[in-house]
Amino acid sequence: MSFTAYTSKVPGAPAPKAGRREWIALVVLLLPCLLVSMDVSVLYFAVPFLSAQLEPSAVQQLWILDVYGFVLAGLLITMGALGDRIGRRRLLLTGAVLFGLASCLAAYAQSAEMLIAARALLGVGGATLMPSTLAMIRNLFPDERQRGKAVAIWSAAVTGGIAIGPVLSGALLEHFWWGAVFLVNTPAMALLLICGPLLLPEFKNPAAGRFDLLGSVLSLAAMLPVVYGIKEIARNGAAVLPVAALVVGVLAAAAFVLRQRTARHPMLDLELLRHRGFSGSVLMNLLAMFTVVGCAVFLTQYLQTIRSMSPLRAALWHMVPSLAVGAIAPLSAALARRVDRAYLVAAGFVFAAGGFLWLSRLEASSPLWFVLGGAAVYASGLVAVMSLGNELALGAAPPERAGSASAVLESGTELGGALGMAILGTIGSAVYGDDIGGALPAGLPKGAADAAHETLAGALQVAAHLPDRVGHALVSAARDAFMHGLHAAVLCAAGVMAAAAVLAVVLLRGLRTPTDEGGKAGAAADGTHQATAPAAVN
Repeated sequence: MSFTAYTSKVPGAPAPKAGRREWIALVVLLLPCLLVSMDVSVLYFAVPFLSAQLEPSAVQQLWILDVYGFVLAGLLITMGALGDRIGRRRLLLTGAVLFGLASCLAAYAQSAEMLIAARALLGVGGATLMPSTLAMIRNLFPDERQRGKAVAIWSAAVTGGIAIGPVLSGALLEHFWWGAVFLVNTPAMALLLICGPLLLPEFKNPAAGRFDLLGSVLSLAAMLPVVYGIKEIARNGAAVLPVAALVVGVLAAAAFVLRQRTARHPMLDLELLRHRGFSGSVLMNLLAMFTVVGCAVFLTQYLQTIRSMSPLRAALWHMVPSLAVGAIAPLSAALARRVDRAYLVAAGFVFAAGGFLWLSRLEASSPLWFVLGGAAVYASGLVAVMSLGNELALGAAPPERAGSASAVLESGTELGGALGMAILGTIGSAVYGDDIGGALPAGLPKGAADAAHETLAGALQVAAHLPDRVGHALVSAARDAFMHGLHAAVLCAAGVMAAAAVLAVVLLRGLRTPTDEGGKAGAAADGTHQATAPAAVN
């Protein structure tokens, strides 16, 4: 099996086209993308079932849910750099073995501690899989147009996996025990292990030098405390421990940057961050995921608590907007050949802002099509933003650095999601708490009053134990307060999207790639890295 090395050194030189084998290889790469993104959300419905068997404490339950994302975010940069050095296919297949074994361990966990450990191992496996998949697309598709389509498909698979996770979880739990939500990973990983060596070429950077172990530790010490601190502040407020974690993470991040400046063989090419096509795309992805995750929480609660849907039914309806925008990513990639990407990304943000403004008119009695329509509008805009951003960032990165570049992109996405949940969640909760405070019946026990004051679900539980007239009044007030909180969150999201549209034009305008309309190679003017790809190794 032979794969041709290519070069982008000569302006105007055509890059070789990918053939059938490369497109089939892309399908193989989509397997880990779907599964890693699904595992972020697949446990949501399984928690009551595993709690009944394993009886975790409240703290252990939170770690069962969160440790996967913490480890995944913390190790992305390390694994991206490692793949550049030892080979991306080797790292991908190693991750598949680890992910499959950890899935089996999680499925048959006999205690909460064992499940937490298994979820941490799943995070390690996921961190090895994600940067490798996107980096290999950079090498499999040297032609800019083909790579744009491939990245669009990859982006759709990642976002689709997050939407599919709860649906798959709900369907499995109706027929099997809770461990089935993990075992579904094993046949897909087995298929990857069989097809990967046959279809995927090996890529690595022969000039990468020694692995920077200190840089790896510092990157982990930066990402993990920051993500932990943001999530804990969103959940419990600005307590001492999460604030201290944020401070530690920021200091570690500063030390990591200093290390990358002075290391002989750094993990991360800081010159890449100075390229506005790359750093701008990372920022665009962060802002897009900020609103996606921050508002998804409210829409899920709306379907389940306001419209009284079962978890599975709510998850199925929540997928409809994702299915409706499946063609947006390929369409945006095609338009990017004729229109400046800056304006396309800005248009995506404007669409998203319009969708959030649409949802600001949502009421408890609105028809179902209204909420689904608004979600489809903002999802369409953000899918376009993320696919264009991923493609532009990969095009800016030299092929031999594609692994670490992909890891930075995905780290920004993880951080954006954590920030969205923290900031938009806090805004919505604050509005809900202010509204519901005056509607609580006098004489409620402190624990019940606190539960009703914190969440709509808590208010509904308290209302179920009150006299009918008082309970109905509390339910009505709590639902109104929740809707006001939702409106505040989506209006804030709309404002962020409007600001992001302006930023997109400022940061990305004029950036061109060798195959943009007219065939002009604007890489040199824009600072795009011009590097010869290392030969693929079989």
